[in-house]
Amino acid sequence: MPVSCELVPKEPRPTGAALVVDVIRATTTAVAFFEAGAGEVWFAPGHPEALALKARGFLVAGETRGLRPEGFDLGNSPREALALDLSGRRVVMSTTNGTRAARLAARATPRVALGSLWNRRAAARWLEPRLGEGVTLLAAGKEGRFGLDDAYVLGAVASLLPDRDLDDATLAAIRLFEAQPDPLAAIAPSAAARALAAVGLEDDLPAVARMDASPVVPVLDRREGEYLVFVPR
Repeated sequence: MPVSCELVPKEPRPTGAALVVDVIRATTTAVAFFEAGAGEVWFAPGHPEALALKARGFLVAGETRGLRPEGFDLGNSPREALALDLSGRRVVMSTTNGTRAARLAARATPRVALGSLWNRRAAARWLEPRLGEGVTLLAAGKEGRFGLDDAYVLGAVASLLPDRDLDDATLAAIRLFEAQPDPLAAIAPSAAARALAAVGLEDDLPAVARMDASPVVPVLDRREGEYLVFVPR
């Protein structure tokens, strides 16, 4: 079965597994929450649904145009997440691109994981035993459009997979990755990176550009109504 990449966010065709990437910043931040000790990270369908879990003791995290929304406890920063002790806590996230892309992937397959540069190698290891059923790497993109940053990370992950039947989008993503070995230099020109800098959060860019820094792969464990519940693997 082929390895395919969706370079713009859309519901992928059904495959054995899907890896969702929003490197700037939701999937990176989700990994950071688990690194900080969180027990579960829930992806909400929107901001109101995320805030609804506050009364149940959840930490509410996310962004609108890069910034922490009113009423949220945290933004969408991996640096902020790593500075916390979240031992046993549950976090709910709602973001512009990443949490929405995960919902698209979950419509096509029950096996969904979150990828980033941080956990690139671990994500590839998670995908390997599922290659026989076909796997899809889904870029969250930026507001429904192609994102250079996420396409680069799809190529970074796909480059580690054993030789398979790769579609053209996957080959293009791998070539993009191979053309620039410096992750920060690769993602800095992207629209997502420029938007982050425009709101004063450019310090997150070197953080999200760290390669192979975490063994944690957030994996979809179950659904709770409209929420997707991820646990660390």
